[in-house]
Amino acid sequence: MSVNPKAPARPRAYVLDNSVWSSLDGHSSLTCADQQPFMAGVAAESVDCIWTDPPYFLSNNGTTCVAGRRQSVNKGQWDKSQGITDDHAFNRAWLEECWRVLKPAGTVWVSGTLHVYLSVGMALRELGFRILNDIVWEKPNPPPNLGCRCFTHATEMLLWATKAPQGSRHRHVFNYAAMKHANGNRQMKNVWQFKASGAAEKQYGRHPTQKPLALIERCLLASTQVGDQVLDLFAGSGSTGVAALRLGRRFRGCEIEPKYVEIAARRLAAAEVEGSTS
Repeated sequence: MSVNPKAPARPRAYVLDNSVWSSLDGHSSLTCADQQPFMAGVAAESVDCIWTDPPYFLSNNGTTCVAGRRQSVNKGQWDKSQGITDDHAFNRAWLEECWRVLKPAGTVWVSGTLHVYLSVGMALRELGFRILNDIVWEKPNPPPNLGCRCFTHATEMLLWATKAPQGSRHRHVFNYAAMKHANGNRQMKNVWQFKASGAAEKQYGRHPTQKPLALIERCLLASTQVGDQVLDLFAGSGSTGVAALRLGRRFRGCEIEPKYVEIAARRLAAAEVEGSTS
């Protein structure tokens, strides 16, 4: 795996061997692998929270607007739809593994657009998850709709669900007071406005579906405690892991594309160094 000489210098904690990054304390790691074998190696009921951004199946040969220019929406074979039935079977299969590895009161966050969140929501219910909230992420400056045949897509959805059934002795984590404090001492609503990831979050490289750290951090601050184990099985450029490390959580994740693993490893190492010096 080559390193881009134009990228910022590697932090001293950078460890990349056969597509694997590990933190210095051994509590966090990133693996370059498909999510199926990776999840098979995760112990049952060992994870407190999953935050993940699965394929949206948007690579349909269409175009979008990026920085004022028309560009293809195709991201790779991993993002191509295989049809409604197969796409739903895929979502149900990885969510079934999420159910297995989550602790009894564990929660899962899944980001998506209209192309995927309806299937994800159905799969969650089919598997026995209890959906706690649907969060609307509003983008203040979305790209224009080039087709001019429908409204501009200015939002994405996050579904938050728990294994714990209603009335169970197992109670999911919700740091209500912290969320209320962050919202000016008022109950926080389920519509959140965040800008897309800026240049500072892409200094080690770009991922086509990268999510802003502020969005993920709010989710983790709401649903986890310091020291909790956070997992991401579609890690991309490592944003979930960076957010987890910055908040004092442990992280474990996988990403199938080596070029994104390299970006993620650098970001994770930098976040670890930042945390050790703060």
